[in-house]
Amino acid sequence: MPDSSATLQKPAIEAFGASDADLANSIRILAMDAVEAAKSGHPGMPMGMAEIAVALWTRHLKHNPANPHWPDRDRFVLSNGHGSMLQYALLHLTGYDLPMAELRAFRQLHSRTPGHPETAVTPGVETTTGPLGQGLANAVGMALAERLLAETFNHPGHAIVDHRTWVFVGDGCLMEGISHEACSLAGTLGLAKLVAIYDDNGISIDGATSGWFTDDTPRRFEAYGWNVIAGVDGHDVDAVSRAIASARNERGRPTIICCRTTIGRGSPGKEGSAEAHGAALGEREAAATRKALGWTHPPFEIPQPIYDRWNARSRGADDERAWSARFADYAARYPDLAAEFTRRTAGDLPDGFERAASELVAAQLAKAASIATRKASQQAIEAFARALPEMLGGAADLTGSVFTNWSGSIPVRRSAPAGNYVNYGVREFGMAAIANGVALHGGFIPYVGTFLTFSDYMRNAIRMAALMHIRSILVFTHDSIGLGEDGPTHQSIEHTASLRLVPGLDVWRPCDSVETAVAWREALARRDGPTALVLTRQNVAAAPHGADAQASIARGGYVVADFEGDGRRAVVIATGSELPLALAARTAVATEGIAVRVVSMPCTQAFDRQDAAWRASVLPAGVARVAVEAGASGGWYRYVGAADSAAAAVIGIDRYGESAPAGVLFKHFGFTAEHVADAVRRVVDAKT
Repeated sequence: MPDSSATLQKPAIEAFGASDADLANSIRILAMDAVEAAKSGHPGMPMGMAEIAVALWTRHLKHNPANPHWPDRDRFVLSNGHGSMLQYALLHLTGYDLPMAELRAFRQLHSRTPGHPETAVTPGVETTTGPLGQGLANAVGMALAERLLAETFNHPGHAIVDHRTWVFVGDGCLMEGISHEACSLAGTLGLAKLVAIYDDNGISIDGATSGWFTDDTPRRFEAYGWNVIAGVDGHDVDAVSRAIASARNERGRPTIICCRTTIGRGSPGKEGSAEAHGAALGEREAAATRKALGWTHPPFEIPQPIYDRWNARSRGADDERAWSARFADYAARYPDLAAEFTRRTAGDLPDGFERAASELVAAQLAKAASIATRKASQQAIEAFARALPEMLGGAADLTGSVFTNWSGSIPVRRSAPAGNYVNYGVREFGMAAIANGVALHGGFIPYVGTFLTFSDYMRNAIRMAALMHIRSILVFTHDSIGLGEDGPTHQSIEHTASLRLVPGLDVWRPCDSVETAVAWREALARRDGPTALVLTRQNVAAAPHGADAQASIARGGYVVADFEGDGRRAVVIATGSELPLALAARTAVATEGIAVRVVSMPCTQAFDRQDAAWRASVLPAGVARVAVEAGASGGWYRYVGAADSAAAAVIGIDRYGESAPAGVLFKHFGFTAEHVADAVRRVVDAKT
């Protein structure tokens, strides 16, 4: 660890102009003051990484504060997002639209400086970070997207995609298992434009990490196949800058720069200790820090010479202007590619998308095949991927089971980088977070697959995708006890229901190939959040559909078979593989004078977004209701009525499954037409 007693250069700003030490101290002071004002936050990391930030942001980072969305900007990720004031200070000082008033409002309601960085809240923040390690995995996805876009669009003498991804990481990021998943894959793929800068301060919330984190990090990353630059003094701006310059010269491997730092650098009483990590320094220590740094200015006041040295607007405008000129030359020579690049980076779908969707739905209606919805999903991928080259697929070592590949799939490899399909290996969490990074970068719509039960490994990355409102598609197959003999370890019970609880995540459980086609269409067209497709292993019969099938299915819940005749009535709601049971039960009770409406509800979120008139037309008031789904039952009572109402019933499964053939299990757990018919009789009798 650098000598914590070393004297920090005191500013003589007005007389001699701003030095690198002044720039670093401006970060320290802003971080300290904002956390002090909020009485909440993490001052230690920003104070410890200040010189590293100076080196990167003033000498190497390519960005334009006036246009945070310039396509060929470098991407900067703060994976150790608890130190968010480091990023907010940098954005403010370099000229982004983040005025001092926002720093004063750090961690306050509706400010643009939330506790952890949030994309789409703060200009210049590329991804939402805070759950440690995920920002690092997002950065891997961004670097992957950059390389694939470069392979697609660049031509000799016309490099319109040429930027780097920089990610700050801390001890916590590297302790999290996702760092292994993501960094192992990054090394295997040779993502040379990815540079991680490791803040090795040896402190976490519980104290010195020597008691629980003794990895030899340089050797660990060497084993991954990374370029490792170790032993860098993180408080020496020139030393850090030299390491960054060396990383920029690397052509075949990602780089990690290991910087030894002191957490809370500049705080006489707390630097180098856990006390500086996650709480305000306190008024007395803040005053002592000002004195130690020779900082005589009041809180939230930065001298103009420091602003002048930090300001990146002129340099950024020059960089973007030069790129725009190169792009104009490119467009003149390759007009179709330029138009395609513009479309894809804007996130727009191609003109042929709706035609491809309509043709797919029509083809599936005509075939009316009894197939597994995972196979129907593959057919949808085949149809859409031909029209959407931005679709970037992948799976966690289950391609042959989840069917996320198609006839045009080209594996992404270090030696063959121009692919469209990523073999993520057995790395579900890393896969989901990398896909988030791909989506955030732009130019691609990532979709990834695994068994539904393994969505547990991915949950926080799914949550982050929803929180960030990004377009990523999660293909989950083997959705219930219907997977059969693999038994309860692999049979999903609670997973679909729990995924439906994630705000902003659309969950589709289609009943057949037609609903699957529409689900894919909706997922691809959705720009404000992720979508999970929950699919069967086993074959399912085709449902009856009318001419308006695509429009009706897109509403999330619709009538498949309506009431026939007068008399007692019931509505049966079903999803996925259980829809045929509802239809069969309808037939069974018809001879008893009970008229049943069967409602398919493949996506409760889409249904809930419909107006009240549509919802009431599908689920009329005053009619007994039954819901059928081979999963946890609790969520369905909001659609059928109170759990203690005799006129409402849910046929679900609220215990773990067993190992047996699927047909045996469905019968054993009561998923039969007769059991559904009995439930209909009970609720109708209770209603009358």
